Amino acid sequence: MITHDYRPIYEIAREIRKDYAQQGKQVYFGAVPYLEAAASLTHMSDKYICDDASNVLMYLLSNLQTWRGDTARRVKAEIKSMLAGKPVKVSA
Repeated sequence: MITHDYRPIYEIAREIRKDYAQQGKQVYFGAVPYLEAAASLTHMSDKYICDDASNVLMYLLSNLQTWRGDTARRVKAEIKSMLAGKPVKVSA
């Protein structure tokens, strides 16, 4: 099933933190401020202080380069789709 609806950004941030915790790792220090900002966003039209959600997600994505695994690949692809405005595949 393909949809144009995206998960709330704060859910993505929560999943990133959860996966890091399950791996027994700490979030890369450069990603922490963007992850905290993402945790307060819901939609791509939201802003965090002066930054658009798209800027927050771009910076977050660039600072998650060391995050690995199946969850990381799936979430990074989801963020890239959101940034490109493409539809997201949702498992039914």
